[in-house]
Amino acid sequence: MDARTEVTGWDGVAPLQLPEGELWVFGYGSVMWRPGFAYLERRRARLHGYHRALCVWSWWHRGSPEAPGLVLGLDRGGSCVGQAYRIAADEKQAVAAYLYEREMVTPVYVPHLLPVRHDRGQATALTFLVDRTHPQYAGRLTPEQAAAVVRDASGQSGANPDYLASTVSHLKEMGLRNRWLERAEALVHGAR
Repeated sequence: MDARTEVTGWDGVAPLQLPEGELWVFGYGSVMWRPGFAYLERRRARLHGYHRALCVWSWWHRGSPEAPGLVLGLDRGGSCVGQAYRIAADEKQAVAAYLYEREMVTPVYVPHLLPVRHDRGQATALTFLVDRTHPQYAGRLTPEQAAAVVRDASGQSGANPDYLASTVSHLKEMGLRNRWLERAEALVHGAR
């Protein structure tokens, strides 16, 4: 059996060759507080070239096609601090398949293996970037626009305000501030 494992892609998304040995996964949203898979270790890590943004219309997890919510995506520019998870070699195929199923309900995300830096060096991690050409890409919104969407949205994974609150809370636990997300969350709660 080949040490490099191929993960089957979502319709229209090319399969991804996983690295030999262990796999790292980079989480920047709900994977930070609810990974849903076993891991050997978790480290704070930074991904350069992409930033965390509430830029994806959620048609399933936190909204519906008729009343979309908003969820996070990794969009071009800047950098993002999140959590990197080290996955055992014999578990990487199952973890990658789980993440494909979880993240790629539609092909608004594109899986990539990208370098992340953590306190012990660098690793190549599986993560999901937003596809700016997909109809679910919301683009650059103001906190006011985002709050108006998030306020009443709900989907298969729960209420959109809870998702935003969990994101802000977990970033604060990591010692991180995202004033844009904090402002959007304050507007959601202030309007209730």
